Order: sequence, then structure tokens, then C-alpha cells
Amino acid sequence: MPKQSPAAPRPALVHELRVRLTNLASNLWWTWNGPAQALFASLDPPLWDALHHSPIALLRRLDDQALAAPARDPSFLARLAACEADLHAYLTSRTWFARTFRGDDRRLCVAYFCAEFALHESLPLYAGGLGVLAGDHVKSASDLGVPLVGVGLLYRNGYYVQRFAADGSTHVDYPTHDWSDWPLADTGHLVSVPIGRRLLRAKVWKLSVGRVPLLLLDADIPQNRPADRALTHQLYGGDEHTRIQQELLLGVGGVRAVRSLGITPSVYHLNEGHAAFCGLERLREFRDAGVSPLDAIVRVRASTAFTSHTPVPAGHDRFSPGLMRRYVAPLALEALGKLDSALALGREQPTDRGAPFCMTVLALSLAGRANGVSRIHGRVSREMWRHLPDVAGAIQPTRIEHVTNGVHPQTWLAPEALALYERYLKPRWVGAAPDDDWWANAHRIPPVEFWALRNVLRRRLVHFVRQRLGEQLGRRRAPAADLAAALEALDEDALTVGFARRFATYKRATLIFRDPRRLERILCDARRPVQFIFAGKAHPRDLAGQDFARRVVAQAASRRFRGRVVVLENYDMEVGRMLTSGCDVWLNNPTPPQEASGTSGMKPPLHGGLNCSILDGWWPEAFDGRNGWAIDRQHPASVRRAASGRGDVRSGSVAASRSDANDAAAIYELLENRIAPLFYARDRAGVPQRWVKMMVASMKSICCRFSSHRMLAEYVRQSYLPRPAP
Repeated sequence: MPKQSPAAPRPALVHELRVRLTNLASNLWWTWNGPAQALFASLDPPLWDALHHSPIALLRRLDDQALAAPARDPSFLARLAACEADLHAYLTSRTWFARTFRGDDRRLCVAYFCAEFALHESLPLYAGGLGVLAGDHVKSASDLGVPLVGVGLLYRNGYYVQRFAADGSTHVDYPTHDWSDWPLADTGHLVSVPIGRRLLRAKVWKLSVGRVPLLLLDADIPQNRPADRALTHQLYGGDEHTRIQQELLLGVGGVRAVRSLGITPSVYHLNEGHAAFCGLERLREFRDAGVSPLDAIVRVRASTAFTSHTPVPAGHDRFSPGLMRRYVAPLALEALGKLDSALALGREQPTDRGAPFCMTVLALSLAGRANGVSRIHGRVSREMWRHLPDVAGAIQPTRIEHVTNGVHPQTWLAPEALALYERYLKPRWVGAAPDDDWWANAHRIPPVEFWALRNVLRRRLVHFVRQRLGEQLGRRRAPAADLAAALEALDEDALTVGFARRFATYKRATLIFRDPRRLERILCDARRPVQFIFAGKAHPRDLAGQDFARRVVAQAASRRFRGRVVVLENYDMEVGRMLTSGCDVWLNNPTPPQEASGTSGMKPPLHGGLNCSILDGWWPEAFDGRNGWAIDRQHPASVRRAASGRGDVRSGSVAASRSDANDAAAIYELLENRIAPLFYARDRAGVPQRWVKMMVASMKSICCRFSSHRMLAEYVRQSYLPRPAP
């Protein structure tokens, strides 16, 4: 047998290294820990990027020879040991919840239901803002030690991959994901869910998100017929038959999954109406235990919280009476003894047997606590649902409260910012409390260093955009001249404005192009240039939203805007992090009052970014005149309508056209006369002192108040621990 080279590590050491790295990757704590991500990336940076930053996928593709060098590298092994120690310290630290609550409150256990969870770009179980909010909610529950278990679905194909054709039309692709690349644990449990007269079976998987288990139901198993196996293939795919069956699986199967693992929640939190069938399943449980129908409703309400996320009608699922009879009748009969009694809980007019069944109405009927996701959205929700009658003591719209959304800072922070913040802000991430406000120390950061960080992040973004544009054009087999132009798109030092969100029509992605000539003058100003970066997806069946995307792509390709306006495909968490950290200004111009909250604008202030937004959603609670700009000077009446919940600007109407014209003019005026001049007013050291002062104000006034830690603490005190009176 040939002798092994003295420099080569023993196979046992390589195996040990692989096991240690796999164990570290198996807890999604790494998704919000910069050193752990850097450790994995250092194994093979190009492969790390190609695999969407998935450590399990990376380790599966690195053979023992590739791990030989790190296995004998003292520096790498020391970094690994530090990450392992940090994870252990994190999991064993005394949390805010443990420090704050005593007695009966310590027995809290929350089951948090959502149709999508955005935890990381390597786990495409999300479509957009709802999933991002849910992912940040779960991470804050882990950080704060709130006893919570997440419940969702495991999608084989996930949400669609977006590609733009040369004409800007959207091509939809659903890849098949290899779950061996994900840190999934098989719980060994199966649950059965009644779908009409048949039983659907689902396997229960688990992701570990710090301290929080996330249970995911999978119908793509051999025990089911092919049509049933497809129910967990696509997120928000298929028709209404698919949707109602997915929602039965989420709501009913989720309750049974939690029960099968021996978990007894004290609170069920329904994050949007998709999981509202959870209430019917819990009524069935109480009825099986001999509880009367009225008492069963009272008990379900006493332990259910519901969060609504949109005032847009299309966001509230409705099913015909025929679909309900076909798929829900057996469960409804077991829950309340009479089909019509159960269906009445989901009708806006309970006695109208021909009315559609609304999942939001069902959730409101069976929730003891309900909330919107911003102060304005709370008012709008009360207005929307004020006509609902009192069904056996159901929650009244006047009791719909609000908990304004927030973001998980560590998830969205750029690694380039961490060293600067450690030096001046002194953050204490482990054991943090919701009101720990190290961001209040932003004034301690020297302006020259804060501005240097902004330049680093903007330049990083420009290089990222150029690379992505090259890949997009390469897939289309674009001419060589277009590929060359992509490598020179944007200016590393120009004022950079970001617009990234779902391409829903009410978000008005095309608004900035209303006066192309005026916009061209702003963008091409030789002394004060401005550039725009767009990203976003429309629902695969939202043809109007896809048309908005097509129009933005066409504008970006036009001669007047080429190189100054770019559109990135396939908006995901990675693109979101790059844009929210790299853009100087975040633009948000929805039609009020249709923006329930929004969270993307809460992320730029983590990096000194500034918001320019319509006073809708979360921004009226944050804007103070010193920390960004409000798009309202031309039409304050629309803002008053939004704040009162009376706004109703319909697409295509004369009023909508007038509002669009006013809003576009206000944005142009802000860019020309306030934003660009402030950005380019530099001192002798090249620092825009007044701009940096606004950066500091933005960070100090927004980052703590609009964190998911603050948000979750409000849920604990407002929705989880209080028990509504029967």
C-alpha cells in the first residue's frame, strides 16, 4: 500500500470536517449569521454563488479532495470552531421571553400558520412580501425565545422562476428542487386530511430555524394519487380547485401535524386567510370531545389570532358554494353538525346561501384577536369589514387592531456594514430585547466613514447588476454589443434609486415613466445624474401586472434610458438584499390606501438608505420630515383619504389618471429640486454632509421601531398572551 503524503489529511479528518460543516448547515441560524456564511463561501466561492448560497448543496458537490485543504488549515478550523461556539451560545443564551415572563405566560406555545416562508434564497418556499414577513417573524421568535412553531407547505417546484423575453414578456418556469440540498429533517410522521370524500396524506418535514421548528407538509408521496401529489408542487399555482385543496392541507393538515408531534399550542396565529380552515378542524376536535357548537366556537376564538395583509380584493380568497360542498362538506359537518352553519361563518351575509365563501371572513369569524399590518391598514380593514354581522359573537370590525410590520435586521444587513457598526453602534444580537436600540448611536459614525460605506455598497450593487444583466442577456442569446453594454450599465457614483416589489398594478411600477422627456432630463443631467434599478414579479396569472413589467423592460431598453434604467429578472431574497443595501433612495408609489404596510422600505435605513414614498402603509408612522421624503405635496387630499380609510382610486378612472399625473409630477420635482441637489452637494472631502445627516436621522428613527423584534413583542403582548372574554 502506497504511503500517504504527509501533507494530506487522514480520511477521518476530512470526514469529521464534513460532518461538522453539515451539522452547522443543518440549522438555518447561518442564514442570518455573516461569519457562518463567509465560512461556507470560502470553500468554493464560484460554486457557492452558482448554488444560490446553499451550504448543503455545496457540501454534496465538494469531494474529499476539495475538503482536504480546509481540513488541515488551522485558520479555517478556528473559524469553524468559532461558528460552532457562536451557535451553541445562541441556542443556550437566556432570551428576552425567558427574562420577561413568568407563571402561566411561560406556558405560551404559538402555532404560526402561513402559506409561504422566505428564509433564504436557497429555499424558494416564498413568492414575496407575505413570505418575507413570515420568515422574519420566525427568526425573531428564535432570537427573542418566543415559544413558536411554524406551519407551512413544502413545495416541490416552489414559486416560478421569472425570465424576460426580448420584448419584455414574462416567461414562467417551475424548476424541480432536489430536497437533498435542503437541511430538511424527516419527522417520520404522516397526517391524513379529508378532501371531500377522500383522504389526502401528507408527510411532515422539519426545518430548524434557530430555536424554532418549522413544520412543512408534503403531499408528493407514493400514498397519494398523481393529482393529489401535485397539490404541493407549486406555490400559488393551479386553479381554484388546487387552491382550496392546498388551503385545506395547510389549515387542517397543519393542526394535525402539530398534534402528531405532541405539540399543544395555546395560540394559533393565522398569517393571512389561507390557513383559515384551521378553525374548522379545531371546531371538529372540540365537537369530538363532546363540546357544544357554541362553546366550541368560543374556545377556538379564545386561542386564535389572525393577521390580514391586504386591502386589495384579489388578496382575499373566495370559493363558490359548489366548491365548498365538494371539498369541505365532510369536515364542516363534523365541525358544526350542519353544513350551512359552517358555511355561514365564511359568508359576508350569513343567510345568503348563494354567496361565495371568503377565507378572510372565516378567519375573522373564528379569531379572538385580529389585526392589520399598519395603522392605516387597521383603519382600512375596519372599514372593509364593518358590514360583517355578529355571527354567534364573532369579532367585530371595530376590534380589528394593527401591528405594524417589521424586518429582521441581521437577515438584511450587508456584511460590509458589520465591522463599522461593531465599532460605533456596539450591537448585541444574542439575547437582544425588542427595545434595544443601538441604532440610536448612529450619530457616532464619522460622516466620512458612513459615506464611504454608502459608496462601497452602491459600487457592489452596480457590479452585481452588471453581472446579472450579462447573464440575462446571455440566456436570450442577445447580440455581443448588448452584452458589452450591460457590462458598462449604470455609474458607480451616481445617485441610485431602487424600485423592487411585486408587479401589482396598484404599486404603479410604470409611474416614473409618465413624462419620459422630463425623466430623461433628470437621469442624464451631466452634473447630477440619476439612475434607476427595477425588480419584481407579477403573479403568473396576473396579466395586467405582467404587462406593467413588460412596459418597464421596454423603457429600460429604449435609447433614451439605456444604461440609466435597468430591470433585473427573478426578484428573490438575494436581489432584495443587494438592492436595499446598495440603493441610495428607495422609491415607493402605490395607489393609497392599497399598500397595507410594505417592508422593503424598512431595509435601506439599515445601511443609511433613504425613503421617498407615498404616505401609505408603514411610511406615515415613520416619516418625520428629516428622515426621507413624502410624495404628497401636490395632493394632500389623497393622503387624508388613505389615512381615513376612504380612498378608492380605481385603475383606469379619470380620478386615477389625475392622481397618477400628480404623483409623477411630485416625484420629478423631488428628484430635481431636493433629492439630487442634496446628494451632490459635497464638501472639500467629497462628503455630502447634509445627506449624511439625513442618513443618520433615517437610521435612528426607523431601524429599531420597524424591526421584527418590536413587531413580535407587540404580537406577544397584544395577541398571544391576552385571552379575549368569551
